[in-house]
Amino acid sequence: MRVIFGIFPLLAIPIIIYNLMAFTATGAADASGASAIAMQLGNPATGTAVFGGWRVTGGDILIILSMVFFFVEIIKSTSTGSSTIANHAVSMLVFIVCLVEFLLLPNFQTSVFFILTLMCLLDVLAGVVVTIVSARRDFSVGDSHN
Repeated sequence: MRVIFGIFPLLAIPIIIYNLMAFTATGAADASGASAIAMQLGNPATGTAVFGGWRVTGGDILIILSMVFFFVEIIKSTSTGSSTIANHAVSMLVFIVCLVEFLLLPNFQTSVFFILTLMCLLDVLAGVVVTIVSARRDFSVGDSHN
């Protein structure tokens, strides 16, 4: 189970949630050209009242959830092991899928999905950079004992 947790990118969870929402969203675009998914994600009437007049929309909740998963992914990238490299590869695949969906499918051309795609890109970049820096540090520590 730990190996699966080490390999599976947690940012795939909000991407899967968005995919389910985008592929099940029905309705035509409104007068401003906003798609059904954009209206569903940004509609404050369907959001949750937090306090005062401020409402959290579905898109806000999805981004907050993604930020929590992104934080865990950054923590996971500090480990050095074979599952870390597999995690980077799967994270790269998740980013490529997000990028293709964002570029080609109209329901994925929203600011919420753009932020999710950007988080996936940063996850890949941060994971690779942290792994390289920690491997370089481990390599230099190993050389100092000779």
